[in-house]
Amino acid sequence: MKPPVAAVVEAHSALERLVAGLDDQQVAEASTLPGWSRGHVLAHLTDNARMFTRLAEHALRAELVPGYDGGVDERDAIIEATAGRGAAEHRAELAGHMARLEAVWARAGASDWGRPVTFRDADLAATVWARWREAWIHMVDLNLGVRPDDWPGELAAHAVDFLLCRLPAGTRVRAEDVPRQWSVGDGPDTVVVTGRLRDLAAWLSGRTPTAAPVAAQGLPALGPWPPHPPHPPQRPNRA
Repeated sequence: MKPPVAAVVEAHSALERLVAGLDDQQVAEASTLPGWSRGHVLAHLTDNARMFTRLAEHALRAELVPGYDGGVDERDAIIEATAGRGAAEHRAELAGHMARLEAVWARAGASDWGRPVTFRDADLAATVWARWREAWIHMVDLNLGVRPDDWPGELAAHAVDFLLCRLPAGTRVRAEDVPRQWSVGDGPDTVVVTGRLRDLAAWLSGRTPTAAPVAAQGLPALGPWPPHPPHPPQRPNRA
């Protein structure tokens, strides 16, 4: 199945509109992520696009390379080194790397989406879904007016699919506003979590839902974000 490239392009456009009026002071202000300014979030979104471009360019040549030669430490160092950019430079770098990512994806044919990449030991298609998550989830983190209620419905459903691994076995997740439910393995007791689709996605992603999902026994504790690289140190929920 072809991944949602057009939807990611739309998310990129929404992100560019969101930051179009930012000034340097606003960039330096805190995001909703602990210890990160808006500049850190923008630096992460920019470098994430660069990293996915690198993976895609090599995948189209049937080459496997790591997203970061130095692993998560290199990723974090790049974010810290570039978070302090001014607003205009952040916008220019973000736009440039998003455009390059979209351009390399545009070269991919139907058979290319299954090419392997090192990111989560998956394929090129998985990086498109991942970028879609990154763009919309971090738009919320920028604290500029985008909320989980603004997420596309298909993105929210995908986020629930992706993040089910954070739930203990025996959990059932049921959306109240669309005919969707998910089950997580078998457990001694079934815990049923209900809520609107976007609220479920927000809760599972560690973001604040408009209306918190509910469960008769109380909401289960969430496990860690799906790891990549495998078994990284515990970090805040930065997608």
